[in-house]
Amino acid sequence: MMKILILIPARYASTRFPGKPLATIGGKPMVVHVIEKALQISEYSYVATDDERIFEKVREYGGEAVMTSASHKSGTDRCYEAYTKVLNSIGVDFDVVVNVQGDEPFITPEQISDLADAFNNPEVQIATLAKRFEDPMAIFDPNKVKVVFGTDGRALYFSRNPIPYCRGVEESNWLSTTPYYKHIGMYAYRPQALKAITELPQGGLERAESLEQLRWLENGFRIAVRETKHESIGIDTPDDLAEAERFFVAK
Repeated sequence: MMKILILIPARYASTRFPGKPLATIGGKPMVVHVIEKALQISEYSYVATDDERIFEKVREYGGEAVMTSASHKSGTDRCYEAYTKVLNSIGVDFDVVVNVQGDEPFITPEQISDLADAFNNPEVQIATLAKRFEDPMAIFDPNKVKVVFGTDGRALYFSRNPIPYCRGVEESNWLSTTPYYKHIGMYAYRPQALKAITELPQGGLERAESLEQLRWLENGFRIAVRETKHESIGIDTPDDLAEAERFFVAK
């Protein structure tokens, strides 16, 4: 059976929303919602944080946490450090490492499982999720990352702009002309691939779009995209938190 390590990067410092992982939804810190979902898929689920407050809160709710450096520039770098610490601590030889964002409290266990299942194909190095857009104007929101992928399910490109461009079609009709896919920011990696991508220098595409995954594509890594039917609500601001609370109550 495939051994899956689920890591949940969660840092306290945030320009737009300091302390975000500890913000409560339904009376419970959002990072705790995430690890509870993760534990339904793998007993090897850990929050990777640089803050003692987050570490202690996760432990208070019965979860596991790993302290990592405060100097990491990305969640992927934080995941790799946490992976090495867990590996050295418990000595389990993991087949797949899943990176679940600590500000995604509405992920489903099925999404994590779908992501891990991509690695039944021995050629898959990295995998992620996408969901079809339903709102025709949402595709123009630069905060909602778009992905296009080939017939083999491998990502061709990620962008903050709507891709593909529908030439000669009114923008209000783009979504009815061709499907658009929203990138759901969960990743899974083979451990060797995780190590390799943390050693890559930043490239021009990543700098242009501020999307880390473009560094991987630019360096020849192939990213498998699995489609999900479940919506994901990322929380970046206090206003997002209010919307998430309403979504939680309505569920």
